[in-house]
Amino acid sequence: MTAHVNTSARQDRHGTPPSLTDQAYEAIRDLIVTLQIRPGAPISEEQLMRRLGLGRTPIHQAIKRLESERLVAIFPRRGTFATEVNITDLALITEVRLQLEGHAAYSAAKRRTRAEQEELRRLLEEFDEPATTDADLMRLDTEVHRAIYRCTHNSYLEATLGSYYNLATRIWHLFLDRLPHVSEHIEQHRPLLEAIIAGHADQACDLACAHVSQFESTVRSAL
Repeated sequence: MTAHVNTSARQDRHGTPPSLTDQAYEAIRDLIVTLQIRPGAPISEEQLMRRLGLGRTPIHQAIKRLESERLVAIFPRRGTFATEVNITDLALITEVRLQLEGHAAYSAAKRRTRAEQEELRRLLEEFDEPATTDADLMRLDTEVHRAIYRCTHNSYLEATLGSYYNLATRIWHLFLDRLPHVSEHIEQHRPLLEAIIAGHADQACDLACAHVSQFESTVRSAL
C-alpha cells in the first residue's frame, strides 16, 4: 500500500514548512520506531520513494541522518538495514534519559510560552477521550514527549532527547503486546503536563524522572 507523506499544513514553530528531507526523516523514523519496518529488516530507497512519494535525495539524506541516530545501519556491499534491538541497551538509554528528561521538563516549565501552554492544554484534553487502541496511546505518548522537548527552547536538548526517545519507544513497541497496563503508563503524563503548564519546574522534573524509571521497570517485567 502506498503511504504518501502528508505535507499539507504542518509547520515548525517559526511557521516554516518542513523540508523534503525533514519529511522523509520523520516518515522513515516513524516506520522504524513503530516497527512497520522491523528490526534487522532491509531498507530499500526505491521502495521508500514509492511508498512516501518523495525523491531519492531526501530519502538518502534522511537515511544518513537515521544512521547517526542508530536506527539505521549501512553496510558496504551488503545494503541498508533497520538496526537490531538489543534489550541490554535499555539500561544505558534509561541512564541518559533519567538525566535529560527531568532537565527537559524543568526547562519546559520555566520557558514555555503562552502558545505552548495552550498546546499542552490541548494534549491534556486528549486524556479525557478514551483511546481505542494501544497505537492511539503510543501516538499520544509521542506527542506529549515531543511537545515537552519543544518547550525547552533548546534545540540541542530537543534533538538529543528525541533521538533517545525514539530508541526507547522502539523497545516499547517490541513488547507492546505483553504489557497489560499501557494506559496507566501514558496517564502519568497528565500530572506532568499540568506541572509544566503551571510552571512548577521542580515537580515537573521529579515526575519526568519517575516516568522514565517506571518505563524501564514495565518493559523489564515483560521480559
